[in-house]
Amino acid sequence: MVSWIGVLAGLAVIVGALSALLWARIVNLPAYVVGPDHVAVMSEHGQTEVFAADAWFVVIGLVAGLVLGGLAWSWFRAFGSMVAFVALGSGLLAGGVCWGVGQLLGPGSFEVRLARANPGDSVTIAFRLHSPTALAAWGLASVLPTLIAAVLSRDGGADSPDAGPRGRLAETAQPEESPVSEPSGLER
Repeated sequence: MVSWIGVLAGLAVIVGALSALLWARIVNLPAYVVGPDHVAVMSEHGQTEVFAADAWFVVIGLVAGLVLGGLAWSWFRAFGSMVAFVALGSGLLAGGVCWGVGQLLGPGSFEVRLARANPGDSVTIAFRLHSPTALAAWGLASVLPTLIAAVLSRDGGADSPDAGPRGRLAETAQPEESPVSEPSGLER
């Protein structure tokens, strides 16, 4: 089991790195324009693109998380509820790698580039995640396939022969007849 968890962790790192490449490719980083008084200003459209970077991170995380969660379920379903924790870990690991690698792919420190800018220059913002809670989407999406599969699974679900009023558990829960017969009449 430990070696398969290592394989899943390795896949999560690869998925995270590839997701970072996709994230960096999709996102259009907005820029500040440095005015003659050395004040940097961003348009309203640019400000919406700041939030678009986080939104793309979430969308990519939902897809990657579903894939990793599906793999976790297919490889570890025999371990019961622990598969949800394995899936959660793989999703968060992939999201963390995507976040970290994505920042490395960006243009660098915004403050340094802004300090070097001249009036009239455009300085793109740093490529980073502005809302760290967006990482939760990766973990939630990775747990979702395990939860759905567990509910729909026949291993202990509602259709299992061990469950329900007609199942074996229901039959064994009923009192058994005693081999000794009790008297039919009342004796005084």
